[in-house]
Amino acid sequence: MREQNNHFKSGYAAIIGKPNVGKSTLLNTLLSTKMSAVTHKPQTTRKLIPAIYNDSDSQIIFLDTPGLFEPNYELQKIMVKIAKQTIGEADIILYLIDIEQKALDEYVLETLKRANKLIFLIINKIDTIDKKSLLPIIDNAQKIFSFREIIPISALKAINTDDIISSIKKCLSFGPPLFPQDTISFLPERFFVSDAIREQVFLQYGKEIPYCTAVYIDEFREANGEKKDYIRAIILVERDSQKRILIGKKGDAIKNLGIAARKNIEQFLDRPVFLELFVKTKKKWRENVTILRNIGYL
Repeated sequence: MREQNNHFKSGYAAIIGKPNVGKSTLLNTLLSTKMSAVTHKPQTTRKLIPAIYNDSDSQIIFLDTPGLFEPNYELQKIMVKIAKQTIGEADIILYLIDIEQKALDEYVLETLKRANKLIFLIINKIDTIDKKSLLPIIDNAQKIFSFREIIPISALKAINTDDIISSIKKCLSFGPPLFPQDTISFLPERFFVSDAIREQVFLQYGKEIPYCTAVYIDEFREANGEKKDYIRAIILVERDSQKRILIGKKGDAIKNLGIAARKNIEQFLDRPVFLELFVKTKKKWRENVTILRNIGYL
C-alpha cells in the first residue's frame, strides 16, 4: 500500500497509439529533454521507455510505448505485448492520434475498452489544420468513446502540452514520489546509447534497412582516468546484402552513422566517447526468440 501524502501526487501515465503518431515527440516535449528516438518512420520505438516528470507537488512517470498494430513477426508481437501490458499497469492512459487519421482506430479502441482506466484522447499536430476542421473530429470522438478529456495539441511545437500535465495531476492519487526527484529515467545508459545509434539507422537509411536492424552494446567502458569512454556497439542485420548497404562504399556510410550517433551520445552523456560500430549478420533474427532475448527484447 502506498504511503498517504496529502500535499503530493504521483503515478504512471502511458502514452499509447498507432505507430508514427508522435508518441516519442510528445514524451520529449513533456520532459523538455530528449528521452526517446524520433524519426519520420513508423515503429521507431521498440521498447518501453519510462521518463519521470517532477515538479514541486507531483511526480508523473510517463511510459512511452511501441505502437499498437496487428503484428506480423515475433519482434512485432513483443512490441505490441509491451504496449498492452503497459496499459494494464498505468494509472492513466494518453491515447495519442494524428489529426490526419480523423477516425479513431478500432484495434486500439478495442484494447482500451478492456482496460478500465482513465483515458485521455490527445489529438496531435493541430498546427497543421484550421480550428473548423478540428471540431468535427472532437465531436465524433466524444460519440464513439467516453474519454475523460480530449486535448488537442502539437507535440512538435509544444502547443497545449502543459494542459496534459495539469489534467493528469488532477486525476493522480495523493502519495509520495515513487523515485528520487532528481531522476528522469531508471533505464541504464547503455539503453540510451543503443537507441541513439538505432535512431541514426532510421534517419540515414531507407527501405527495409531500419526494420531489419537491431543495436546492442557489446562493451561500455567508462573512462576511469582515460580521455574518453569506450563503447563497442553491434548492429544486427538479417542478410549480407543489408550489411554491405550499412557499411557503404569504403565504409563511408557506417562512418557517417558513427559520427552522427557519437555526437548525440556525447550530448546525452555529457562527456566524450570513443564509439566503434560493427555489423553482424544473423538470419531471421526478428523471428528468433533466443536472439531477441539475448539482445534485450525479452
